[in-house]
Amino acid sequence: MTTSIHLLLDVTDVSKRFGGVQALDSVGLQVPQGSIVGLIGPNGAGKTTFFNVITGLYPADSGIFLFGGKPYFPESVAQVTKSGLARTFQNIRLFGEMSVLENVMVGCHCRTKAGLLGAIFRFPTTKREERAIQEKSRKLLAYVGLSEFAAMEARNLSYGHQRRLEIARALATEPILLALDEPAAGMNATEKLELRELLLRIRSDGKTILIIEHDVGLVMGICDSLTVLDYGKVIASGRPADVRVHPEVIKAYLGQGAT
Repeated sequence: MTTSIHLLLDVTDVSKRFGGVQALDSVGLQVPQGSIVGLIGPNGAGKTTFFNVITGLYPADSGIFLFGGKPYFPESVAQVTKSGLARTFQNIRLFGEMSVLENVMVGCHCRTKAGLLGAIFRFPTTKREERAIQEKSRKLLAYVGLSEFAAMEARNLSYGHQRRLEIARALATEPILLALDEPAAGMNATEKLELRELLLRIRSDGKTILIIEHDVGLVMGICDSLTVLDYGKVIASGRPADVRVHPEVIKAYLGQGAT
């Protein structure tokens, strides 16, 4: 298999079966460093299953995984996060009764050094680390445009703002690759435009993004490349302009009016 130092994520022949259902069938996907790559397709195509495999929620039945040019084994969520891959979920998974700021701080803790003893005895180093986490979290809230809501319980945010908070929490883990599962779901037109600008800013600031999204206009407008799944198989991969006119993609997903 030919690899490139410019490929941040390179997976080949990934398969996953649930009973009699072949959810993923020899799927391959490449994510160049510094890019936004979209994974699209109809409902039930296997997109979220693929995310769950690469982020350690489901074990793959087979496949070759390279991350940063090195063999990568997504065996647990904690291990995946420490390796530099963070994700959001199709169904929002915030801590609703915690504040917006506290939700971001949770994301920071995977990089902390204070252990159980530090938490119990409140060493000076632990206190300094906690202050640094709070400062970092406030900066991330400003980055995603949520500073004014820092003290609010997360459950009281609008749906679009909850999506932004999930992105802030994912960024708090200091990822190399940010995997977003339908971040525009439930957003109105204004919120989608703001999301578009945020994702482009995240890329310009050096992050790499892999995104599942049903908003065709959004992915066509921001993605450097697209991979299309249908019934667990890749039916097309390439530049958005080429994927848009691919006959199999039009038939399976976009429809005749999309071109």
